Amino acid sequence: MNWKDRIEVNPAVLVGKPIIMGTRISVELILDRLADGWTMEDVLASYPHVGREDVLAALSFASELFKEETFVAVGKVNT
Repeated sequence: MNWKDRIEVNPAVLVGKPIIMGTRISVELILDRLADGWTMEDVLASYPHVGREDVLAALSFASELFKEETFVAVGKVNT
């Protein structure tokens, strides 16, 4: 799956944060929910207009971002 088919950035929506296409659900929100211990099923039940492929695209997008960046937020890691 190519996350570019499901994730978009639109400056007019959520101040340009990456979102699931056609929604106001941000990649950040999906990642926060999963980090809080939500399961895929929890996310899908709470956001019925988001599909399994959308959640996987959000994860893929975040993963690709980290692969491309050359910095580590040391202050965040070592606190």
